[in-house]
Amino acid sequence: MKVFTAVIEKDVDTNLYVGYVPSFVGAHSQGETLDELRENLQEVIAMLLEDDLVSPQSEFVGTQLIAIA
Repeated sequence: MKVFTAVIEKDVDTNLYVGYVPSFVGAHSQGETLDELRENLQEVIAMLLEDDLVSPQSEFVGTQLIAIA
């Protein structure tokens, strides 16, 4: 089993969850629920891995809070 990190945001205009996998160019999707988004991202990643279209380009390290005074 391979595990990938997804970044998830909620679009305030559409109220949809939007996610992408930083290490895969083109691995992004959306869903009305977090479960739907996870399933959609799993499908996208599986397709990319199956077709050898894209390989991981980087490794997700983390997030940081940036304060602006």
